[in-house]
Amino acid sequence: MQIEKNTHTTTLKDTDGNAISFLEKVTSDYSNFKEQNLVLDISEDKSVTLENVLAFLGLSNKHRKAKKSFVIVVKDFDFNEVPEEINVVPTVQEAHDIIEMEEIERDLGF
Repeated sequence: MQIEKNTHTTTLKDTDGNAISFLEKVTSDYSNFKEQNLVLDISEDKSVTLENVLAFLGLSNKHRKAKKSFVIVVKDFDFNEVPEEINVVPTVQEAHDIIEMEEIERDLGF
């Protein structure tokens, strides 16, 4: 797992190409990241399924309940299948854009 931190966002990149084992690592280390907005980059896993993405839903809900953003990066995926409850985008830049918009919304009280 590769970790990149900046002022209010932590990007966690799966380097093994296995979304489920990556979820287990992130979940076990979650206390280290819970105060930051999170970008989880699982684009290395070329066989990501909707079920793999939905496995992150519990962690996503927990994180968003704490008023922090949670975005997953997946390449070559049918984004229309993903429920609105979880943010999934094709690039890290789009993930950062979503976090920026959500930060503005939180600042405005939405």
